[in-house]
Amino acid sequence: MGRLCVVATPIGNLGDITLRALETLKSADLIACEDTRTSATLLAHYGITTRTVSYHAHNEAMMSEKLLQQLQQGATIALISDAGTPLVSDPGARLVAAARAADIPVTPLPGASALLAALTMAGLPAQPFYFGGFLPPKTQACAQLLASLKTLQATLVFYEAPHRLIETLQTLQQHLGDRQAAVAREITKHFESCPRGSLSTLITHFTAHAPRGECVVLVEGASEAERMSEDAIDAALRAALTRLSVKEAVAEITAISGQPRRVIYQRALALTGA
Repeated sequence: MGRLCVVATPIGNLGDITLRALETLKSADLIACEDTRTSATLLAHYGITTRTVSYHAHNEAMMSEKLLQQLQQGATIALISDAGTPLVSDPGARLVAAARAADIPVTPLPGASALLAALTMAGLPAQPFYFGGFLPPKTQACAQLLASLKTLQATLVFYEAPHRLIETLQTLQQHLGDRQAAVAREITKHFESCPRGSLSTLITHFTAHAPRGECVVLVEGASEAERMSEDAIDAALRAALTRLSVKEAVAEITAISGQPRRVIYQRALALTGA
């Protein structure tokens, strides 16, 4: 039986890789990369000549089957993304699930993560936090998600591309209010920065200084005064039930509202007519 190694790689500075990760990449039979061209820079820097294949969002289903066959034949495969930790807003979940279902060992090799790096530099509470990846591109889905998060007493963290940053900051201000926030960009690179202020201040800043590089947006959580009313709980439940099962929606809104699960469950049943 083979082994699947989930390997974190640098998010910018090539020095941010562990010795164990280098050893694994050198000794693996195959490296599955989100983009072989991007990974080639890292591998060449460390003299790693292991064979690579592309494993990305558009071929994930097909490649998961092929890689699983190789794992079952005894291969050791290292899974990496373009930067950071695989599966965190990157492909890999399908392959990991398939490997575990086939009783193939899955070994994580922790390392760089833009999410955790941003939390440590932003000056907002690092726990609890909610990580949402990239916000939904469709307006209605985005509005529903932010409505369900509006009263969450946790730092909200999202990834964003530079060309969408200002629009995203405006959307966050519209749905959450003018909260304190921070934008970490170019983390570990020469032009690393993390301006902090109200969302309106950050909108003004990035309108005057066009952002470059991938961004991590962090927004302060709800205050005690913003705890959910019964009407707000029902609104959040309705939104959650459009994309989740009753069980999943109840779990999500229980975490957001701070109310007992049995209370949220009864409200969900009432809304669905069950």
